Amino acid sequence: MKTNKNQTTNYTPTECKTFILPVRDVIDLIGGKWRLPIMTALSFKKHRFKELERQIEGITPRMLSKELKDLEINGLINRDVFDTSPITVEYSLTDYGKSLDNVIETIREWGLTHRKKIINK
Repeated sequence: MKTNKNQTTNYTPTECKTFILPVRDVIDLIGGKWRLPIMTALSFKKHRFKELERQIEGITPRMLSKELKDLEINGLINRDVFDTSPITVEYSLTDYGKSLDNVIETIREWGLTHRKKIINK
Protein backbone atom coordinates (compact mmCIF):
# COMPACT_ATOMS: atom_id res chain seq x y z
CA MET A 1 0.00 0.00 0.00
CA LYS A 2 3.01 2.27 -0.27
CA THR A 3 2.35 5.21 -2.52
CA ASN A 4 4.19 8.36 -3.42
CA LYS A 5 3.40 11.13 -0.90
CA ASN A 6 2.11 13.37 -3.68
CA GLN A 7 0.12 10.59 -5.35
CA THR A 8 -3.42 9.77 -4.28
CA THR A 9 -4.79 6.32 -4.97
CA ASN A 10 -8.47 5.51 -4.82
CA TYR A 11 -9.22 2.04 -3.52
CA THR A 12 -12.57 0.29 -3.62
CA PRO A 13 -14.15 -0.67 -0.29
CA THR A 14 -13.27 -4.32 -1.03
CA GLU A 15 -9.63 -3.45 -1.71
CA CYS A 16 -9.57 -1.39 1.46
CA LYS A 17 -10.82 -4.38 3.48
CA THR A 18 -8.01 -6.52 2.07
CA PHE A 19 -5.55 -4.06 3.61
CA ILE A 20 -7.39 -3.74 6.92
CA LEU A 21 -8.06 -7.42 7.67
CA PRO A 22 -4.42 -8.55 8.02
CA VAL A 23 -3.62 -5.47 10.11
CA ARG A 24 -6.47 -6.34 12.48
CA ASP A 25 -5.20 -9.93 12.65
CA VAL A 26 -1.76 -8.71 13.76
CA ILE A 27 -3.22 -6.28 16.29
CA ASP A 28 -5.38 -9.08 17.73
CA LEU A 29 -2.32 -11.31 17.97
CA ILE A 30 0.28 -8.94 19.42
CA GLY A 31 -1.87 -6.04 20.61
CA GLY A 32 -2.70 -5.19 24.15
CA LYS A 33 -0.58 -3.90 26.94
CA TRP A 34 1.64 -6.91 27.62
CA ARG A 35 2.30 -9.08 24.55
CA LEU A 36 4.86 -6.88 22.82
CA PRO A 37 6.83 -6.26 26.03
CA ILE A 38 6.88 -10.03 26.67
CA MET A 39 8.04 -10.75 23.13
CA THR A 40 10.62 -7.98 23.32
CA ALA A 41 12.07 -9.41 26.53
CA LEU A 42 12.19 -12.87 24.95
CA SER A 43 13.90 -11.50 21.83
CA PHE A 44 17.03 -10.89 23.92
CA LYS A 45 17.20 -14.29 25.64
CA LYS A 46 15.23 -17.14 27.18
CA HIS A 47 13.54 -16.28 30.46
CA ARG A 48 12.00 -18.12 33.35
CA PHE A 49 8.60 -16.98 34.57
CA LYS A 50 9.92 -14.96 37.53
CA GLU A 51 12.59 -13.34 35.34
CA LEU A 52 9.88 -12.17 32.93
CA GLU A 53 7.76 -10.94 35.81
CA ARG A 54 10.68 -8.82 37.10
CA GLN A 55 11.61 -7.64 33.59
CA ILE A 56 8.11 -6.41 32.71
CA GLU A 57 7.19 -3.76 35.23
CA GLY A 58 3.59 -3.77 36.42
CA ILE A 59 2.46 -7.14 35.06
CA THR A 60 0.75 -9.46 37.52
CA PRO A 61 1.64 -13.17 37.67
CA ARG A 62 -1.90 -14.05 36.58
CA MET A 63 -1.76 -11.76 33.53
CA LEU A 64 1.73 -12.95 32.61
CA SER A 65 0.56 -16.56 32.77
CA LYS A 66 -2.48 -15.80 30.58
CA GLU A 67 -0.46 -13.90 27.97
CA LEU A 68 2.24 -16.59 27.84
CA LYS A 69 -0.41 -19.25 27.22
CA ASP A 70 -1.98 -17.19 24.42
CA LEU A 71 1.39 -16.52 22.79
CA GLU A 72 2.22 -20.23 23.01
CA ILE A 73 -1.13 -21.25 21.49
CA ASN A 74 -0.45 -18.87 18.59
CA GLY A 75 2.98 -20.40 17.98
CA LEU A 76 4.99 -17.31 18.91
CA ILE A 77 6.76 -18.69 21.99
CA ASN A 78 8.05 -22.01 23.25
CA ARG A 79 7.50 -23.27 26.78
CA ASP A 80 10.27 -25.69 27.73
CA VAL A 81 9.87 -27.73 30.93
CA PHE A 82 13.00 -29.26 32.47
CA ASP A 83 12.86 -32.21 34.86
CA THR A 84 14.72 -30.59 37.73
CA SER A 85 13.84 -30.19 41.36
CA PRO A 86 11.96 -27.90 41.48
CA ILE A 87 10.78 -28.06 37.87
CA THR A 88 12.31 -25.38 35.66
CA VAL A 89 10.26 -23.72 32.92
CA GLU A 90 11.87 -21.48 30.30
CA TYR A 91 10.17 -19.38 27.67
CA SER A 92 11.70 -18.43 24.33
CA LEU A 93 10.59 -17.12 20.96
CA THR A 94 9.86 -19.62 18.21
CA ASP A 95 11.25 -18.97 14.74
CA TYR A 96 7.76 -17.75 13.88
CA GLY A 97 7.89 -15.35 16.85
CA LYS A 98 11.33 -14.15 15.75
CA SER A 99 9.82 -13.26 12.38
CA LEU A 100 8.24 -10.27 14.19
CA ASP A 101 11.65 -8.83 15.17
CA ASN A 102 11.65 -6.32 12.29
CA VAL A 103 8.09 -5.25 13.12
CA ILE A 104 8.99 -4.74 16.78
CA GLU A 105 12.13 -2.80 15.85
CA THR A 106 10.13 -0.55 13.50
CA ILE A 107 7.55 0.09 16.25
CA ARG A 108 10.40 0.87 18.69
CA GLU A 109 12.03 3.33 16.29
CA TRP A 110 8.71 5.06 15.63
CA GLY A 111 8.09 5.19 19.38
CA LEU A 112 11.46 6.86 19.99
CA THR A 113 10.74 9.44 17.27
CA HIS A 114 7.27 10.06 18.66
CA ARG A 115 8.60 10.41 22.21
CA LYS A 116 11.15 13.03 21.06
CA LYS A 117 8.46 14.91 19.15
CA ILE A 118 6.09 15.01 22.14
CA ILE A 119 8.81 15.95 24.65
CA ASN A 120 10.07 18.78 22.41
CA LYS A 121 6.64 20.41 22.04
